[in-house]
Amino acid sequence: MVGSKMIVFGGDSGNHLLDDTKILSLDKLTWDSVASKVRVSPAGRRAQFRPCKGHCLVPWGKTVILVGGKSEPSSDRISVWTFNTETEIWSHMEAKGDIPVARSGHTVTRAGPVLILFGGEDTKGKKLHDLHMFDLKSLTWLPLNYKGAGPSPRSNHVAALYDDRILLIFGGQSKSKTLNDVHALDFETMVWSRMRTHGHHPSPRAGCCGALCGTKWYIAGGGSKKRRHPETWVFDVLESKWSVCVVPPSSSITTKKGFSMVPLYYRDKIVLVSFGGNKKEPSDKVEVLVVLQNEHCFSWRSAPDAEPLMYEDSSPSSKELADHLNNCDPLYSNSVARHSLATTVESSSGRKSLPDSLLHNSKVGGSSLRRQFRQEEECSLAQKLQKPIDDDKYKDVDDCSELPSFANQKQRSDTYHSPDADAKTKRVGRSSSDINHQHDTKIANLVRRNMALEEQLSAAMASKDEAEKNLSLVIDTKEELERRLAERDREVVALKEKVGGLEQAHEDSNNASNTVHADNVRLEREVAFLKAVMDETQKLY
Repeated sequence: MVGSKMIVFGGDSGNHLLDDTKILSLDKLTWDSVASKVRVSPAGRRAQFRPCKGHCLVPWGKTVILVGGKSEPSSDRISVWTFNTETEIWSHMEAKGDIPVARSGHTVTRAGPVLILFGGEDTKGKKLHDLHMFDLKSLTWLPLNYKGAGPSPRSNHVAALYDDRILLIFGGQSKSKTLNDVHALDFETMVWSRMRTHGHHPSPRAGCCGALCGTKWYIAGGGSKKRRHPETWVFDVLESKWSVCVVPPSSSITTKKGFSMVPLYYRDKIVLVSFGGNKKEPSDKVEVLVVLQNEHCFSWRSAPDAEPLMYEDSSPSSKELADHLNNCDPLYSNSVARHSLATTVESSSGRKSLPDSLLHNSKVGGSSLRRQFRQEEECSLAQKLQKPIDDDKYKDVDDCSELPSFANQKQRSDTYHSPDADAKTKRVGRSSSDINHQHDTKIANLVRRNMALEEQLSAAMASKDEAEKNLSLVIDTKEELERRLAERDREVVALKEKVGGLEQAHEDSNNASNTVHADNVRLEREVAFLKAVMDETQKLY
């Protein structure tokens, strides 16, 4: 996000990697396609600008910095590019120093003129947990040495830099499991520590998006290989406490894989703008989460089923926007922000309809986002609370039904009411507030029960995986023992054959010995006879 422009680059279309650059102007509510112009280096060389995904975009003044990503063809070392939003030209930064290996699924945060890179996955799929610094002034990479047990190797995690001093890491995918731990690195001491968190904590997830707004760290979406998690969590950095911010409908962008999210600030409001993602097919929808900080109110806004309002080279008229907005309901609303805040944008570049949800009423027209929020403040929270809610209207979150315009609401508020009517209106308002409170309480209880069930399911799945692993080890051990036993059987048979041979040889030896003994006895007798003959012969002579 640079000013009121959201920069989108690259990604995965489902069939191939992208290298296009798109700019969403939040003032005009229009998409612009930017030609991929690359600046020639001072040496006269033109660097190759590759399509990529899993990269990081970091704003810096009027430029956006692109760091890393999975590209085709892949490179050995990580690359850094800058995009000037005024000249709309990409430039390659000739980095030096100890350049990290190429990677994707990493995180990059900025502290002044310094980028902090952590983790990711290299081109061979190896998970990383190294920490590097890139000086944007000298264009030099430096490895950072630290103390303590840092986060395990991971990718597709989220990171944030609090007070330009504390680096926060949450979740991600390790080699064997999905994570939900929180680690912090204090750059003053360069010591990693694992944070002890409070409250209901998110289930393990990777591929989520994060935005640090003050002391609140908003974590949206993400999931594991088996399940996606649509809810948005808030982590209080000072209290180390988790809480559920909002649970959007199943059609929300946060249920998709590979979406992106950036924060936009205005007065007491924070607007989290989400884009893209892939569920069954790639999406190019835009969705926003409006946060009223003073009232702690949250509301996801989008209108994927609304009638598209075509945007060409010029901005639409106020009447067109008013007619379109009056036909849209919020798909989901938690707490008091239940007014319509939806519209649909479709660019002339041929992309799908892009629900933007950034306009408020029929008086907006082509005005800027600041003016829209100023007009929105004129409608007090009391009037919103007094507005009755039709429960049937919110049963199907994917429907867009008609809402009365704010002009009609103002006319009704200006008409005269009798005291009895006023009292009745107050009772209805209190009843509606009670219903809203009960509804929100039920939702919170359901969310807590759902999270407890998810934790139990996760524990059961982990136990199942461990049992399957142990069973696999037992089976492998059994097969190994059977193999060894078969070898021992073969050795026993061979030994038996050898013993039989030895016994036969022994028997043959005994037979030979008996034969020799008999021969010896016969020879002795013959010798004795010859001796007797010789003695007789001597006597005769």
